[in-house]
Amino acid sequence: MPARRGGQRLTAGAPGAILRTVVRKSNVGSNNAGERRARRQLATRQAILRAAAGVFRARGFAATGMREIAEAADLSTANLYYYFPSKADILYFCQDHSVGRMLEAVRDAGRDVAEPAERLGRVVTAHLLCTLDELDGAAAHTEVEALPDNLRAKIVAKRDRYERAVRAIVADGMRRGTFAASDAALVTRALLGACNWTTRWYRPGGRLTPARIAETYADYLVRGLLP
Repeated sequence: MPARRGGQRLTAGAPGAILRTVVRKSNVGSNNAGERRARRQLATRQAILRAAAGVFRARGFAATGMREIAEAADLSTANLYYYFPSKADILYFCQDHSVGRMLEAVRDAGRDVAEPAERLGRVVTAHLLCTLDELDGAAAHTEVEALPDNLRAKIVAKRDRYERAVRAIVADGMRRGTFAASDAALVTRALLGACNWTTRWYRPGGRLTPARIAETYADYLVRGLLP
């Protein structure tokens, strides 16, 4: 039945019905535009992050200023401040992004693979590709102490979640007999420490690509846990 407005019948061809249709379409377009704008902003922030990671690697976090980061990202300093109010915000985004990607890798591996050794291999590979490739080998993702207290607390909580997720894979492998029996927490910390230390010696453009390093580490570290 046609809708009513006041005492009038409103047919599909009536102006009110057309107006509602236009508004609905306009809202859809507006949402899409907002999503595109959000994606562009995220892409820009990630490009800044990669540029900043390179500067952090070359100069160290403490010696790096916003001007150097802006130059590396090919932005004006004012434009950089639009995306990140401070160097600490860039560092926080760096760490939040990296740990978020690693947690995502753990979830994906758990959804796609049942066998613990393959799951752990995938997680190690994703961890190293994130830190060596996406973050250009910068150790900034581990420099938690350089963050203000409130931001540091958030990152520590998120990193603890990631460590627990990796430890669950290790413990599962030990229960199944896939991995040699040992202290799952200690083994997990040794494994993550080995992965994180690569940022101390890795240099982009060197003999080994991030993909090759990730493949070699995943194979070596997982085989080291086998009985």
